[in-house]
Amino acid sequence: MSEIKVVTNILKANDELNAVNRKELDEKGVYVINLMSSPGSGKTSILEKILSKLKADMKIAVIEGDLYTTMDAQRIEAKGVPVVQINTGGACHLDAYMIKDALTNLNLDGLELLIVENVGNLVCPAEFEIGEDMKVTVLSTTEGNDKPLKYPLAFEKAGVVILNKIDLIEYTNFDKGNFFDDVRSINDKVIFFETSCTKDLGFDELCLWIKNKVKNKQYNC
Repeated sequence: MSEIKVVTNILKANDELNAVNRKELDEKGVYVINLMSSPGSGKTSILEKILSKLKADMKIAVIEGDLYTTMDAQRIEAKGVPVVQINTGGACHLDAYMIKDALTNLNLDGLELLIVENVGNLVCPAEFEIGEDMKVTVLSTTEGNDKPLKYPLAFEKAGVVILNKIDLIEYTNFDKGNFFDDVRSINDKVIFFETSCTKDLGFDELCLWIKNKVKNKQYNC
């Protein structure tokens, strides 16, 4: 069997399970965010900020994807929300089967928002639908503004792009104008947010957007 056929079969099987996950989550009225980034972007810190600002207003749960450790899950658990850890054992992404299994460990009744923190990687996670309503891609200013053209799928598939560590931009050669132009050349419908976890910048706007998305899904269910 050729490599292309194997990959096609894997993606087809994932798409079938993605539809199963999506149906279950839609029936429960759960809005799902698939949070993607490369390692070191500040993705977990962003998640901590979101949880701190929203957990009093809605019922939230988190699925944490990591290669081997539970360190991020421990940080999220300390925020007082249900969390399920998925260790991929070296796999560079979460897939629909992993999420289907993780959902059996969550009480979806009354749950309003599920955030899946994917494995740190700007390539594979974008290829696998997991039952999400929205993919959110995080990039930090310390990573360089060339990443959208190097890893276009992560930005093409995203409904939202978060530019993080905006407070550090003056210490880098990050060109914000080029970054926005490159992302828009790939995906002209994307929504941008600029954040700094250390300065607590941009999270009121980001959390308002999330609240509106959750409210709209609840209203339409």
